[in-house]
Amino acid sequence: MMVSRYVTNAYEIGHVVLWISALLGGPNKQAQVQLSGLFNSITSFFHPSNHGRWLMKLMKLLQRLPATVVRRLHRERYRKPTWLTPVPDSHKLSEQDITDFVESMMQPVLLGMFSKTGSLDAAQALQNLALMRPELVIPPVLEKTYPAMETLTEPHQLTATLSCMIGVARSLVSGGRHFPEGPTHMLPLLMRALPGVDPNDFSKCMITFQFIATFVTLVPLVDCSSALHERTDLTQVERELCSFSAEFEDFVLQFMDRCFALIDSSTLEQTREETETEKMTHLESLVELGLSSTFSTILTQCSLDIFKVALEKVFNFATTNIFETRVSGRMVADMCRAASKCHPEESLKLFVPHCCNAINQIAVNEEVLNEEELDKELLWNLQLLSEVTRVDGDKILRYRSQLVQILQLTLHLKCKQGYTLACNLLHHILRSTVLIYPTEYCSVPGGFQQPTGDYLPIKDWGRPGDLWNLDIHWHVPCVEETSFAFYILDLILQPELQRLQRYAQGEPGMSRDDVLQSLAIVQHCLLGAGTLLPPLKGDPVPELVHSTVNLDETSLYTGMAYDESRENYRDAICSVMRKLLHYILEHSEDDTKSLFSIIKIISDLMHFKGSHKHEFDSRWKSFSLVKKSMENRLHGRKQHIRALLIDRVMLQHELRKLTVEGCQYRSTHQQLMTDLLRLTTSTYSQVRSRAQSVFFSALGTYNFCCRDLIPHVLEFLKPDASGVTQQQFKGALYCLLGNHSGVCLANLHDWDCIALTWPAIVRSGLSSAMSLEKPSIVRLFDDLADKVHRQYETIGIDFSIPEECHRVAQQLMVTSSPLPKEPVPSEDEVADGLKRQELKNSESVEKYKRLVGDLLDCISNRNMPWKFEHISIGFLSLLLRDDHQLPAPAVLFFVKSLNHDSLLIRKVAISAVAGIMKQLKRPHKKLPVSPFELSGMKESLEGAMKESNGIIAGDRPDNRWLQYHSATLPRSQKDWDDCTFVEKTHWGYYSWPRNLMMYSPPEEQPKENMPREEMTEREQIIYDHFSDPVFVNQLIEFLSLEDRKGKDKFSPRRFCLFKGLFRNFHDAFLPLLRPHMERLVADSHESKQRCVAEIISGLIRGCKHWSYTKVESLWALLCPLIRTALSNITIETYADWGTCIATACESRDPRKLHWLFEMLMESPVTGEGGSFVDACRLYVLQGGLAQQEWRVPELLHRLLQYLEPKLTQVYKNVRERIGSVLTYIFMIDVNLPCIQPTTSPRIAEFTLRIVSQLKPLMEGDEEIQNHVMEENEGAGEQDERTQAIKLLKTVLKWQIASAGRSFSTALTEQLQLLPLLFKIAPVENDDSYDELKRDAKTCLSLMSQGLLYPQQIPMVLSTLQEIAGSSSWHARYTVLTYLQIMVFYNLFTFMSDQAAVDGVRALVIQLLEDEQLEVREMAATTLSGFLQCNFLSMADPMQAHFEALCKTRLPKKRKRELGSVVDTIPSADLVRRHAGVLGLSACILSSPYDVPTWMPQLLMDLSAHLNDTQPIEMTVKKTLSNFRRTHHDNWQEHKQQFTDDQLLVLTDLLVSPCYYA
Repeated sequence: MMVSRYVTNAYEIGHVVLWISALLGGPNKQAQVQLSGLFNSITSFFHPSNHGRWLMKLMKLLQRLPATVVRRLHRERYRKPTWLTPVPDSHKLSEQDITDFVESMMQPVLLGMFSKTGSLDAAQALQNLALMRPELVIPPVLEKTYPAMETLTEPHQLTATLSCMIGVARSLVSGGRHFPEGPTHMLPLLMRALPGVDPNDFSKCMITFQFIATFVTLVPLVDCSSALHERTDLTQVERELCSFSAEFEDFVLQFMDRCFALIDSSTLEQTREETETEKMTHLESLVELGLSSTFSTILTQCSLDIFKVALEKVFNFATTNIFETRVSGRMVADMCRAASKCHPEESLKLFVPHCCNAINQIAVNEEVLNEEELDKELLWNLQLLSEVTRVDGDKILRYRSQLVQILQLTLHLKCKQGYTLACNLLHHILRSTVLIYPTEYCSVPGGFQQPTGDYLPIKDWGRPGDLWNLDIHWHVPCVEETSFAFYILDLILQPELQRLQRYAQGEPGMSRDDVLQSLAIVQHCLLGAGTLLPPLKGDPVPELVHSTVNLDETSLYTGMAYDESRENYRDAICSVMRKLLHYILEHSEDDTKSLFSIIKIISDLMHFKGSHKHEFDSRWKSFSLVKKSMENRLHGRKQHIRALLIDRVMLQHELRKLTVEGCQYRSTHQQLMTDLLRLTTSTYSQVRSRAQSVFFSALGTYNFCCRDLIPHVLEFLKPDASGVTQQQFKGALYCLLGNHSGVCLANLHDWDCIALTWPAIVRSGLSSAMSLEKPSIVRLFDDLADKVHRQYETIGIDFSIPEECHRVAQQLMVTSSPLPKEPVPSEDEVADGLKRQELKNSESVEKYKRLVGDLLDCISNRNMPWKFEHISIGFLSLLLRDDHQLPAPAVLFFVKSLNHDSLLIRKVAISAVAGIMKQLKRPHKKLPVSPFELSGMKESLEGAMKESNGIIAGDRPDNRWLQYHSATLPRSQKDWDDCTFVEKTHWGYYSWPRNLMMYSPPEEQPKENMPREEMTEREQIIYDHFSDPVFVNQLIEFLSLEDRKGKDKFSPRRFCLFKGLFRNFHDAFLPLLRPHMERLVADSHESKQRCVAEIISGLIRGCKHWSYTKVESLWALLCPLIRTALSNITIETYADWGTCIATACESRDPRKLHWLFEMLMESPVTGEGGSFVDACRLYVLQGGLAQQEWRVPELLHRLLQYLEPKLTQVYKNVRERIGSVLTYIFMIDVNLPCIQPTTSPRIAEFTLRIVSQLKPLMEGDEEIQNHVMEENEGAGEQDERTQAIKLLKTVLKWQIASAGRSFSTALTEQLQLLPLLFKIAPVENDDSYDELKRDAKTCLSLMSQGLLYPQQIPMVLSTLQEIAGSSSWHARYTVLTYLQIMVFYNLFTFMSDQAAVDGVRALVIQLLEDEQLEVREMAATTLSGFLQCNFLSMADPMQAHFEALCKTRLPKKRKRELGSVVDTIPSADLVRRHAGVLGLSACILSSPYDVPTWMPQLLMDLSAHLNDTQPIEMTVKKTLSNFRRTHHDNWQEHKQQFTDDQLLVLTDLLVSPCYYA
């Protein structure tokens, strides 16, 4: 698995892991051996110190691999049998296989926990590994977690380990037979996690909340310590757990203390300056969510005794302090709500009387009600009351009179903050009484209130919920509760509606603030009691769509029937809101706050039935996240914890309520949508945007309402509409555009709708409100056009249903299981249906034509601004279809537009006319043929194919007739007619199509050169224009203009245009185009050359069905043209000519193009016109041959024969091109099973010839210099050596080109070039080196990355061994760099061959004792790398060998006389001693992140050489400083491996001596 810089040649991890996990197990365990090898080699890459782009891929591998193995194991062991093939027992994973797999992954996963990409991937990996082997996975994670909880200086360690613990929580708490002691860790973990609730570190605080909540969800917090005395049947672990459980109460109280401290430091006074916003910040709201959900989980899971203590504590905290209501107040109120939700009776008994008394005492004073700034105590108690009433509805009823009295007192407070809190209270009281919801989420059905003698809660730790016996306690509103809800509505909502009604009739007495207050009360009543109120009434809007099927909505029962006897407040609110809206829009449109409120109420009137879609979506999302973090994918079968299952049931209930009712479009909806439309085109942009979002969601809700609304929207865009403001115009455009996920009115899949909208959008360009000076309007039109182009899907015209489908449908109608409700349609009904279908089809055709006509009318309007002309033409181009020809007027328009002044329109027209040509293409008859008969050897071949199981790929006798043979080319009319042309290049190589269809003889095909009168109208239009010299002159003029200098390329669209012209009209236009082509070819300007290249490629591909005489005369014209073009070729145009010839040869039988190939093969490398022309000719030839692949072996042989003598080219560009051409010549020489040896040229034979010519360079040791040809040097003077150097340069170019392109890796023959390359390649990367040296270095690096087959390894190693004995130290040095890359790229092949490993070890150790210092150092680096990736192991003999070398005695230093020359050549003894030190150094540096048992002794050995002569001293110093750097982070841990004496020595070595000592 290579992590490549370019994504194209890297595998997708998701697919790779599937492959690996499927290979595991089995009799020989080979996959696991290799996988362990892989992880051993790359473990150090996961260390947190290593960070780079490879890490993302590696972490993904860690995360995905265990998940796929778990999936496989689930399928083998736990899944119910399905139609999938069962896995045979012999191939299932055994227990040992699983253990081996988990062990091989543990090391990298534990390192990955602290990765810089975050710990999520490692946590998911651990979650899956722990499911398989908890006893192997959890202990090491715990070892890292406990110290991380103690650390103060490294909070990232805590967040990483906690997130991993969350992953393994279920496996830990469940224990099980493999890991029974797991649950005993739970309480210590919880207690130690408490300090994580830290107001100063947000991320730590959040992960701690998540950690505590996860563990507590799995464990009932019940004190079971009494069971120790009462029961005797407990195991040792259970006894421990019982005694631990006595501390649960302590844990809950300590957690609350932590939360209170967090709240105290979160108050507004603490966290804000005077001027800052009072709203909660995003972080604070996340902490609030974390705190409330964790506290709620704890109280849900604890016993009643612990709950009562916690309740008293939270009650005292809430009532002895007064909190501000924005931040800390919300957090405390959430905690109180959590308490009252768990046990409503006990909680409400405390909170409601307290809050009501406090509010009443303050509000006794009448002045309070009119104060702008309210008393903080009143606000706080109101907030607290509004939160604690979010509980089971029937528990509220006993406090109803107190609550109603508080509502009457506070709903009309002057202070906005006050009445908003009162509205919340109203909302929550109503919701609690009328909704259906579960009242408990405990992990065990029925709670924990049973004596420990009968029930032991510790047995339920980590227990999954039982899906079939969930035993959910639902709150379903009783009669008393609904009566109470209606009583509140009558008491509170009715008067507000009457006030607003009076205000809407123009009666004075209400200020804007009063209106806002009333609207807030109305909105909260609607939000609270939405479930009780039936959907809006009204008659269905008729005539929107005609259907024989009933399109009325089906109503489903969702738990509660509506009480029709009571007043439907939804209708009442609707009528008042509409009047109020009209009044505000007439008299005070600037009252935007009220408009916002009304828009919200309209939205709720239409859609709200108990929950909002966006709230539901976010809950669904969070449910999915929790499920993912806690699911057991091994056992599957929905083994989730009970709380999650209840949550899922509740979500399902909500989903039904959201989707079931109210999709029929009624008159009330029509009126509301009209009002919304008025708001979407209002003066104020914020009102517009809010109204639009409600409008869009309504469009997606009601069936067919778009048809009703489109005309109203388009009213604003009419050119003759007077009094339309720019705001209305923009609003209407936004309505057409829609939002990113909803309906787009401009692009509905319906002829009626787009026939209205598209012309209207274009005509709006003539509207007085349209201004192209306003960027916002221009941008809107751009977005509209773009959206239509991106989302438009062709609308059907022909809706005929095949007879066969009709027959099957009839059979379905009479089957008995299940029996359809409707009777089988009678024959008359079927006939009537067919008639209607035909009518619909003909209407669709008419609408299509009318739309095209309307768009053409818009374009022909002289006053139309250019932008709208472009939009209109874009729409027209979308109306090209393959099942119905474009109407003739549109064809005429597009053909004329080919010569339009605007470049943009010309481009659209070129594509469109090419499409029209495709529509006009006449069908050609085909006949089936037998390939075996054509090859003339039918019986023998077919038999052979059957015997070999049908597949032998490559060159076979039965496909030889497809190949290019110059002897049998069709050079006469008869040969041409007899020849069976197969255009598709891939047919026949691998196998034949089941039915090989070929074209019938020419006499059965459509007539060539049809006279004009026999053409269709559309063909005549094209024929007339292209027969007009003026039109053609103008067209060619435009096509040969430059568009963007330096950016233009060969255009496939123009090619398609010309291909279509010559295919449909044969050579009718050739006489007119010929002079243009001859003129353009002679002109060397790039745009002119490009234009003629496009015409020529179109001509060659378009002449597919021409008769032989026409084709022959065509080539008589084309060959000279192409020759001229190639002689005039320039640096700008050579790519276009290459594309031209490649496009012309694509999917064409090479025998049909023999004129072209023979012409291109005429001596491409002549030297005439300079080296550039030669290179270009080769490029063009390569483009043509590459398309033909395996079908032109003869041409490839001829080309190779021609090029071989010319390989000693002097010019670099020709050499590079020859290298590339050689790659394509040998491309088809692939050695794979089931493939015949190719008849095309073969690499092996060619390489042998090359190697023999390079002999002069391989013999002798003198340096190979790049040869530069002198002017006066005659051909005769060039000796063999010089020629060989030139040849080598070209061969290098070929090797470099083929490394990236060919399908196979280097062959054994190519590896014979290695000694030569090592001889030349330099050591340093330096651009000043000549081409030969640079190429040799590149070539070596590419060859080292190639795949080696096992049989090639000994040969490569012996070559390297030979070069290691070379006199050039550069070559010896390069051997090591080559060896490193080669071994890493072929790691597994090498590791499965012990002899190869030994060979590599011997080679490296031999080079450690090299006389050249650089080689020795590189050998040490190589050795260290091999040890680090576990390719070589730290064997005792190797260590002993290095220690022996270290002890080599050095000769005494002779006193040198002053001025004598210093002896620079190192003695053999010094080299040996240095080799030993380097060996030890390599061993030490191979373990940068840990201290293996052998390392302390080696460090001691090394320190003995600190005062040796250079270069030994330098090596020792470097090694020690590197050791210190890499082991510094975890030194406390690493210290444990050393004895005290060793530590003393080491400290002396590693700590620099003090300057003042």
